[in-house]
Amino acid sequence: MSVDVATLSDAVEAKHHALVELLRSYGRVVVAYSGGVDSAFLARVAHDALGNDALALTARSPSLMKIELEDAQALAAEIGIRHEVVETHELDRPDYVKNETSRCYFCKTELFDTTQLAAATFEGAVVVDGFNTDDLSDFRPGHRAAAEHDVRHPLAEVGLSKAEIRALSKRLGLPTWDKPQLACLSSRLPYGVAVTEERLGRVEVCLRRLGFYDVRARLVRDNDDMVRIEVGAAEIEGVVRHRAAIVAEAQAAGFAFVTLDLEGFRTGRLNEGLVQLKGLGPKTN
Repeated sequence: MSVDVATLSDAVEAKHHALVELLRSYGRVVVAYSGGVDSAFLARVAHDALGNDALALTARSPSLMKIELEDAQALAAEIGIRHEVVETHELDRPDYVKNETSRCYFCKTELFDTTQLAAATFEGAVVVDGFNTDDLSDFRPGHRAAAEHDVRHPLAEVGLSKAEIRALSKRLGLPTWDKPQLACLSSRLPYGVAVTEERLGRVEVCLRRLGFYDVRARLVRDNDDMVRIEVGAAEIEGVVRHRAAIVAEAQAAGFAFVTLDLEGFRTGRLNEGLVQLKGLGPKTN
């Protein structure tokens, strides 16, 4: 599986240096850390720049895959950064459960409420996240929640793109340098389908153990009995070879029907049909 990795040019190195200096200027930071490409890189650089004045904070909830939490914990230990896991309760927020197009706003509000509490007990640390320049071009309702909580985006502030973050991560020896982009489990539910712990548990179908690298399992609108499997385009043939095992695993999760998206996984898939949705967008006055 190939990913877009930038060349380590002088310009990229300069951004890395600028990031270190920016983090040092904060004095202390709390990193909103999921263990993905961006937050792992930010946690590593924050630890390099600030040592024990950097804290990584991971939110645990039903929307986080258990294997992702385990990987995040292991990587934080490898980096050496102080790491805490806190419980978040987005499923207690009715506006989150409704799963309208603004769902991420309510999720991030819950997350940043929690991280701000952590920052207050960490002697006024600055909360930072892994938002980068690529995120500026996608639909990101959670960005509004970050602004309301004074969360800083140091990767974007120094102009780092995803491909540049991957290149620097590879140079630093981070195992996440070629990790696929993984959104939360709630993103596997179509907009308008209520988010429940039962549904999140059913889509947590872990196919990586069958040898797939970039894989998603999504619910299908108006049919809780059907799951749609998405893998990277280069891996679609592998789905056919592992068909029986995939069907068995999906059926064990409670699905009667298993389908394959022949277009393959691509970033922003959930948002492609937004213009067709009726009455699911955020309310305006």
